[in-house]
Amino acid sequence: MIGLSAQPLDPEALVRAVKTEAHGAVVTFLGTTRATSPGDPRPVAALEYEAYETMAVAEMETIAREVQDRFGPLGIAMLHRTGRVALGEPSVAVVVAAPHRGAAFDACRYAIDALKSRVAVWKREIYRDGDAAWIANTAP
Repeated sequence: MIGLSAQPLDPEALVRAVKTEAHGAVVTFLGTTRATSPGDPRPVAALEYEAYETMAVAEMETIAREVQDRFGPLGIAMLHRTGRVALGEPSVAVVVAAPHRGAAFDACRYAIDALKSRVAVWKREIYRDGDAAWIANTAP
């Protein structure tokens, strides 16, 4: 399960999509909307995401293949929200199921870092005062 979604993300559905009896470890990363941004004291009301879908999904699939090549046979799911995401809701989810925890943690970290730096998704913060600003992805 790799892609973009305008609907709320369901982490449990992602776990079910990737876990098999061969997997002894499942690692889930959820990036959620927080009330403030580092270095900006303005309270956030929500985030809005836009994506170049064809390009974004193709790059997410490339990342999933890289994860398989680097960390061995495993299950991986990556979904990123588009549209408006309220406070506390997940904006991005990466789930990795692997035979052992080390590979699951390493693969999950690699996948989210690669997604944040390479995938054509853009974030706009909507502040409680009605103002808004586009925010650049940051390094891990």
